[in-house]
Amino acid sequence: MAQERILVVDDDKGLLQLLKMRLTAMGFDAVTCPTGEEAIAEARHDLFDVAITDLRLRNQDGLAVMEQLHLLHPTLPVLILTAHGSIPNAVEAVQKGAYGYITKPFDDVELKELLEKALAEQRSHKELERLQTLAKELAGVENVVARSVEMQTLLQQVARVADTDATICLYGETGTGKEVIARIIHCNSKRALEPFIAINCGAIPESLFESELFGHVKGAFTGAYDSKRGLFQSADGGTLFLDEIGEMPLALQGKLLRALQEKEVQPVGTELPVKINVRIVTATNKDLSEAIKNGTFREDLYYRIQVVPLTVPPLRERRADIPALAELFLQQGGKRMNKDLRGFLPDAMHKLMLSPWRGNIRELENVIENAAVMATQNMITADLITCTEASEDERLKPLTKAKEEFERGYLKEVLQSTRGNISRASLIAGRYRADFYKLLKKYGLHPSDAKVVKKDDMEDESEGSSDASKQEGKL
Repeated sequence: MAQERILVVDDDKGLLQLLKMRLTAMGFDAVTCPTGEEAIAEARHDLFDVAITDLRLRNQDGLAVMEQLHLLHPTLPVLILTAHGSIPNAVEAVQKGAYGYITKPFDDVELKELLEKALAEQRSHKELERLQTLAKELAGVENVVARSVEMQTLLQQVARVADTDATICLYGETGTGKEVIARIIHCNSKRALEPFIAINCGAIPESLFESELFGHVKGAFTGAYDSKRGLFQSADGGTLFLDEIGEMPLALQGKLLRALQEKEVQPVGTELPVKINVRIVTATNKDLSEAIKNGTFREDLYYRIQVVPLTVPPLRERRADIPALAELFLQQGGKRMNKDLRGFLPDAMHKLMLSPWRGNIRELENVIENAAVMATQNMITADLITCTEASEDERLKPLTKAKEEFERGYLKEVLQSTRGNISRASLIAGRYRADFYKLLKKYGLHPSDAKVVKKDDMEDESEGSSDASKQEGKL
């Protein structure tokens, strides 16, 4: 840990030197200034954890120095040095914002105790600021790529439920970012400054699961040389994220249900329950209703965690987010590797957009990182994109081809539904008979392609061209 820095202001050079020696011996980094002006100048370009100033300086009042320091750093604790005869003035200084005062000649023990008390509050304040900043960063939608309608809808749902204590279950394929969504929920809740603890239920051996979740006491089982807090206790006041809950052993599901219902856990090896205050967010890539039918997941637990179900869409269903995600991962990779990577050439981005992304965001991040490693110039080319090729069914087709496939399938369905009756088929399609025949010819279809073709329908076909002008006048 870096030395905590203390700014000392006194026009008595002997006392200033003595304070520097004492503070250095206590393990602090002391910066001394003989005038208030020098102290303010130091505070303008540097940060300090505590300031100590004499109440009466030769050319400036110590209270004025304190006020200027507070203008620069409002939370900086300021201690006042004062003679016995000036104690009323020191009390006034405390009323005006000083953290405390020390009388001269000062006692080392008293000085250290007061400094430690001030520093403890300062550390607490800094930690609060850090957590608030972290929460803001994690919670800010500007840090979540949501250009697609699907992700915007999800974030709107998250915003509505985050500040409640409702139990949430996140559904989605592996690699879609379910833990990121869980953190956003936590950081937008009233528990944001409390712990967020994540556990992958599929990564813990069944024999250790109960101990990990609920803790154990010393000697509870072979190898339990010390007592251990469980994850429920570690997350007390905050959020416990149970990822891949569908992988939880059936024997443990009953104990988890009891913990959720009773809001208490029982560490292994003890009969005394421990009260807990934890918000639960779960996630799974399984169909839990199927798991219930298969007997691998408890129905009562399912309804307990299913209060608010949210679905995180796979990357292939939010392709509008791919360019922004790719740019984000590229900039992060370039920064780690100290490379000036500017972006993607069109053919490279085209390849990214057409990939099936079976591994979702996790796969995209890995592909971009690999491209960043292999890049020898500042633009990423298509040959550096090593993503899985899309199958014929998955590949995005050109609009013209997709339209043709749709029209051909549509015409077949219409013919089937009307048993090849061209009059009814053209009416359903909203086309003139002549135009409908042209479409059939375009796609190599014939009314006889229908399962049953009536005799009068076949006669319709021979009359198609002569009826065209009449139909135009009617429709």
